[in-house]
Amino acid sequence: MTAVNSSRRAARSEREVRAVQRAARVLDRPVTTATLRQRLDALADAAAAAGDLGVDLDAPADLYGDGVVTHLEHRVAALLGTEDAAFFPSGTMAQQAALRCWAHGAGHGAGQDHGRGTVALHALSHLVLHESDALTRLAGLSTVPVTTRPRPTSADDVRSLPEPAGTLALELPLRDAGFLLPSWDELVEVTDAARGRGMRVHLDGARLWETTTHLGHPLDQIAGLADSVYVSFYKSLRGLSGAALAGPADFVERARLERHRYGGNLFQQHPAALTALHGLERELPRLPECTAHARLVADALARELAAAGVAWSAVHPATPHTHQFQVWLPHPAATLAEAATRHAEQSGTALFTGTWREPGLPPGLACTEVTVGPAGLSWSAEDVRTALRGFLDAVATTTATTR
Repeated sequence: MTAVNSSRRAARSEREVRAVQRAARVLDRPVTTATLRQRLDALADAAAAAGDLGVDLDAPADLYGDGVVTHLEHRVAALLGTEDAAFFPSGTMAQQAALRCWAHGAGHGAGQDHGRGTVALHALSHLVLHESDALTRLAGLSTVPVTTRPRPTSADDVRSLPEPAGTLALELPLRDAGFLLPSWDELVEVTDAARGRGMRVHLDGARLWETTTHLGHPLDQIAGLADSVYVSFYKSLRGLSGAALAGPADFVERARLERHRYGGNLFQQHPAALTALHGLERELPRLPECTAHARLVADALARELAAAGVAWSAVHPATPHTHQFQVWLPHPAATLAEAATRHAEQSGTALFTGTWREPGLPPGLACTEVTVGPAGLSWSAEDVRTALRGFLDAVATTTATTR
């Protein structure tokens, strides 16, 4: 966990977490607020479903990535349509391994020599904002931003890049800009533009699982536009931990060597592998429905904010690209966090279960991320509007008592 992510977790008080845990109704139950007992129960559920997952619990336990871990790797490669996939304990490690491999000429064809050690990426990407400069400090690579604008990377961005780069890293969706995705045609254009400049294409697909609705294509076709793909198991799939790096067989073989050098070839990893398989079986099929319902939720929130006359408020994007989006309100983050906690405690409904943060500019605004998970599929538009009215009342009360 990076320093940034750690501070996000530390910023949440025990009272905030308990309020979400105890709420009878939520749009999503984040794994970040789960108790140890609940996470162990999730592992037990995955073990109970092992037969349906193609796992023999009476087979020898995994050792250094064999057994159930290999089974998971084959499953991911099949879903993404790649030759192979390798399990990693973290996405940060997986992406460093991938980008080092391409920089050092792994895979069929080495690409251009000039600029091979440079990674072109969005200034708002996870690789830039949330990994403590790992690419430069540990992987020994240099980076160049393709754009600083809060939108997906475009083909024109790539074509106008002022210096050569060996790899283009695309985060799909771009989380810190509002979980934004390009259209399918735009994605094809940007990958073609990268190849036109001799670059490999790597997908930072921590949340790639939920992109199929907006892009209108299955996972294997999306992954097929890239040379390598990273996916996460503990976000939308609600696994305990872990990630996978997928691509050509020779590339993945080299990535396994990098994983060993980084200390990621762990002795046993069956808890993470089992819950990842369970997530692929149980959570993955629900994501399109969650994405569709997120659009209803976002519309209801926007309509109620407009009806309430809340100036400077925004739901972004107005039509969510995935089952996650942002809500912006004109209050300090601390006020909104307290209001969300009070509302959950008093009503038993937790509308906003994520952290609130203040980017700094423009001043006076704070935002949170809204996730519509399986728990939120039963919410009607009126349920959302009623919950928001209660939350705004709590904001007014909190503001009055803290003046």
